[in-house]
Amino acid sequence: MDIFTQGLLGGALAQSCADKELRAATTVGFVAGLLPDADTLIRSTSDPLLFLQFHRHFTHSLVFVPIGAAIAAVLLWPLFRRRLRVVELYGFALLGYALAGLLDACTSYGTHLLWPFTDQPVAWNIISIVDPLFSLVLLVGVVVGYWLRRSRPVRLALLVAGCYLAFAAWQHERVEDAARALAASRGHAPGQLMVKPTIGNIILWRSLYVHERILYADGIRQGLTGAPIVYQGVSRPLLTLDSLSGSEKGAFRPRDLYRFAQFSDQLLVRHPHRSLFIGDARFAMLPTSLRPLWGIEPGVDASAGAVFVADRELGPDERARFVRMLTGRL
Repeated sequence: MDIFTQGLLGGALAQSCADKELRAATTVGFVAGLLPDADTLIRSTSDPLLFLQFHRHFTHSLVFVPIGAAIAAVLLWPLFRRRLRVVELYGFALLGYALAGLLDACTSYGTHLLWPFTDQPVAWNIISIVDPLFSLVLLVGVVVGYWLRRSRPVRLALLVAGCYLAFAAWQHERVEDAARALAASRGHAPGQLMVKPTIGNIILWRSLYVHERILYADGIRQGLTGAPIVYQGVSRPLLTLDSLSGSEKGAFRPRDLYRFAQFSDQLLVRHPHRSLFIGDARFAMLPTSLRPLWGIEPGVDASAGAVFVADRELGPDERARFVRMLTGRL
């Protein structure tokens, strides 16, 4: 998830297990929870896509947790050596670092949770990368517990946050059933299907599936009760590396095309308004759209490598449409 929520979860876990040095434990856990995302610093001017290859990679894997906690403890030792024993400092750092990868795996981006045993990223698609309600629950628990120097408030917050994730997983199952029913109503047998929540909520979801090399994007609103509401979206041909035109292949280095296809789970689409923009079809500003949220474009020349480009433009009409879908008034 977003880095602030990662830190909150780390701080909450450490605080929940603290006794006397509760505030120190919270700080250590918060910083340790931020540390896995230091992989965003792995960049190269000669290889603009290197950060895609390493973001949410080994620093988020389960086997790296003890190492990451040790790094956090070493960094924080000068600040806390008078307040915490080494074993306490490492323990709180371990709690702070422990669930970072698992929380990221709950989103749709893809996390190398099981590296080095497999290079296949894990994405459970049950919560958005930014979910204000989930973050607020943790924030209130951490702040109240920190202020009162008591662990009970944060333990309650962790329980509520866990129940929220469980409900989000149930929502995912309900929406996936609705997406399969939608595909069946069209006479389609999807070879690849995914549903993922839209930004900031677990009510409005994006359905994406492939049938006979055609991508179908739809919106599905699943309230707390009742039947889902389906918003018919658009369909476009699935873009594969083999189907690229000669000009597209010539504009990119083959290695860049391959890496971006791997990153995008092979769900590639052309941008409807920008030439030579190859996008990640999994993400769009509207659930019914196939205008990619991000993608790659050629660099200055083919030897310079592709550049990563984000397209987060959302006009007033599109913003209003999103709100109407979210509230069920479309």
